[in-house]
Amino acid sequence: MSRATPRVPRAPDAAGYFGPYGGRYVPETLMAPLAELEAAYAAARRDPGYGRELDDLLPNYVGRPTPLTEAPRLSAAVGARVLLKREDLCHTGAHKINNALGQALLARRMGKRRLIAETGAGQHGVATATVAALLGLECTIYMGAVDMERQALNVFRMQYLGATVTPVTAGQQTLKEAISEAMRDWVTNVGHTYYVLGSALGAHPYPMLVRDFQSVIGREARRQCRQLTGRLPSALVACVGGGSNAIGLFHPFRNDPDVRFIGVEAGGRGIAGGQHAARFAGGRLGVLQGTKTYVLQDAQGQIRLTHSVSAGLDYAAVGPEHAWLRDLGRAEYAHVTDRQAVRALRRLAELEGLLAALESAHAIAYLFQPARPWKKNDLLLVNLSGRGDKDVAQLAAWEAALSC
Repeated sequence: MSRATPRVPRAPDAAGYFGPYGGRYVPETLMAPLAELEAAYAAARRDPGYGRELDDLLPNYVGRPTPLTEAPRLSAAVGARVLLKREDLCHTGAHKINNALGQALLARRMGKRRLIAETGAGQHGVATATVAALLGLECTIYMGAVDMERQALNVFRMQYLGATVTPVTAGQQTLKEAISEAMRDWVTNVGHTYYVLGSALGAHPYPMLVRDFQSVIGREARRQCRQLTGRLPSALVACVGGGSNAIGLFHPFRNDPDVRFIGVEAGGRGIAGGQHAARFAGGRLGVLQGTKTYVLQDAQGQIRLTHSVSAGLDYAAVGPEHAWLRDLGRAEYAHVTDRQAVRALRRLAELEGLLAALESAHAIAYLFQPARPWKKNDLLLVNLSGRGDKDVAQLAAWEAALSC
């Protein structure tokens, strides 16, 4: 970005909007619980005791700070210096626990005895089940039946941690439907249940709340990059489904005008065929599951089917703050295909001995774009948002299909 880039205004506003995006588009029965949550979060942020407990658990339970790892062989292949923010080394294997822990502590503070969550790739479900066990809370996870099949390892992990995993068989049987079921549960049981939303989506205050808990990624990365290199990165690169790992990385750099923000969406089988989850490439303004943002929808406003090899990116809407940053010209968004992501995952493994999650592989794949504008002295900081253990069976099936 040029030095003329304006400072990013404080957001969201009092009504929960990031420019024209965000807000609360929910049934009347959820307006009071959302207001209660907003007030509880504001009070928790003022309470030194809440901050101390979270600050103790992040290093001593989650394993923070996560390293910023040089990737010399990947750098040589890309043509620029690449650093990897290692969220794959968090307890449970992804960035999701940063947010799940913060929200679970908030739930306990509010007197809620039961946590519910949605999950696609399973990592948010595992993180929520983990913190529920830690704090002695009941836990139910909603997961699309299709995602349960392709993420069977994480289903087992959630169950072993004591959570009830409820399959969702409506619609496309993926993340969107899981969110809908979790919201129905919350409406019914709001008195004793807390909904741990996993991404920077949904009705206010969730996009703000999730961003704040995930901003630990960017705060650490900013400090570590200066210590390691003596400078800030030229660009931050992260995959974007709902967008929590990306917004967590971007936010602490928002007023560093020379640091580019690059979000990478799921191009699936290609934009032209419509089998993708690239909201900025094929979507338009709409409302989905509580928030106004870019949504994949048809001319009548019906939500389009999505596709991605990565369950965590397979969603029809993008977080409202991402839409706003794009409007401001502060962030740019690209997409890569399934095939490019799988190829990048293999290259990272062979070059650096790191098996990334399929979601994270989309960010790695962007580095290899044919028209990449990198210079040798560019410093690219990529968020490795999760590890790939969960994807091994799916990758094996992919490789077997290619060899047929």
